[in-house]
Amino acid sequence: MANVPGLVTDPSRIKGGIVHIPSGGTKIPGYLAQPNTPGTYPGIVVIHEAFGLADHICDLARRFANIGYNALAPDLYWRDGAPKDPGDMSSVMPVMFGLKDSQAVGDLEAAADYLSGLAGATGKIGAIGFCSGGRQTLLFACWSNKVDAAVDCWGGFIDRATPDAAHTPERPTPVLNFVSQLHCPLFAVFGEEDQNPSTAQAEELKRRAEA
Repeated sequence: MANVPGLVTDPSRIKGGIVHIPSGGTKIPGYLAQPNTPGTYPGIVVIHEAFGLADHICDLARRFANIGYNALAPDLYWRDGAPKDPGDMSSVMPVMFGLKDSQAVGDLEAAADYLSGLAGATGKIGAIGFCSGGRQTLLFACWSNKVDAAVDCWGGFIDRATPDAAHTPERPTPVLNFVSQLHCPLFAVFGEEDQNPSTAQAEELKRRAEA
């Protein structure tokens, strides 16, 4: 078997299920995975890709729980609805681009608060996101002081809102413009052959973060 970090080979080591996170006057669903042994654990917000709260993201949360984290993956699409067909990018992209940056960060802060309120929580909160979730991780780390460390995995559209627009009502300001406001350490992962984000965008992100 491949060496998969955190792979859950003994399901009795963890527990997981859907919880409801108070946010913005309502409650949004999220998948919470925790170690099954009482103790003191840090928290991590696992931010889903453009496809929504898929099984893969819940599995990642379980893997984090397996190595000693309380891991919470909030459903950022719950209010407006997930893509009807996650396998069809023409269904996925409008939902992804329609999610308001301000709403996403508000829900991520609510997820961080939920984790901080769990019994045995250390109060330390990390965040990790992939693709569109990587972009939201970067945004979260720039806008909020509720995250202590962040991992941005190939978050795209950091220099503009959509392929056709630099700004939209949902994404009024490119995320790159906020990098000088980073509130925590950031580890960013990009591919040399990726086009969005490109290597030039990755270098610009690094330059601004280190300025």
